[in-house]
Amino acid sequence: MILHGIEAPNIAHTNTLAENLADIQDKDRMDVILANPPFGGKERKEVQQNFPIRTGETAFLFLQHFIKMLKAGGRAGVVIKNTFLSNTDNASVSLRKLLLESCNLHTILDCPGGTFQGAGVKTVVLFFEKGAPTRKVWYYQLDPGRNMGKTNPLNDADLIEFVKLQKTFADSPKSWSVDTLALSAAEGYDLSVKNPNGGEEIAHRSPQDIMDEIAALDTESADVLTNIRLLL
Repeated sequence: MILHGIEAPNIAHTNTLAENLADIQDKDRMDVILANPPFGGKERKEVQQNFPIRTGETAFLFLQHFIKMLKAGGRAGVVIKNTFLSNTDNASVSLRKLLLESCNLHTILDCPGGTFQGAGVKTVVLFFEKGAPTRKVWYYQLDPGRNMGKTNPLNDADLIEFVKLQKTFADSPKSWSVDTLALSAAEGYDLSVKNPNGGEEIAHRSPQDIMDEIAALDTESADVLTNIRLLL
């Protein structure tokens, strides 16, 4: 920040999750929140008491905090592990319901594995606006056509098509929309990434075919070993 001329930044060294959501006032709310919160961590029971949806998962607590911190009409872009979209535990289901009912979750960007080094899981980016319920969710399945890594990270060029299509929420082989009327409470408001343009169907081999091939390879290996022994 010093390199950008901010010599005395207003940074508070604290645990954000230790703040009680009930104490957040209008003056504290934000117009825009961009975040990549830590996920996979666990918070203490006393910290969980600060949230209406209690869970030890830090990312889920942060998401509740972000929703609360947004002004009406405020916008957010939040990175979260993709299992949030489909987990069936009570906290995940309740949080998806809260997000869909209190915000317009207009876009879900499905990131390829390795986008965030060290994450260990696939991630998605949730784009939402607070103040109106979600009517339709637009998905984009990002596929740069290469493996992500430290020496081959995601770059601006990889996102050109996403940015272009997202302006009008256009359909394409990599993008589609889901009407929230199709999401039911009985199914836990499942937001899983399911591309209807999934491409060619994969032909899976039968178990018997696989076993036959294994047996043939075993026989071939035995013959090779027999020939080797004859040479000794």
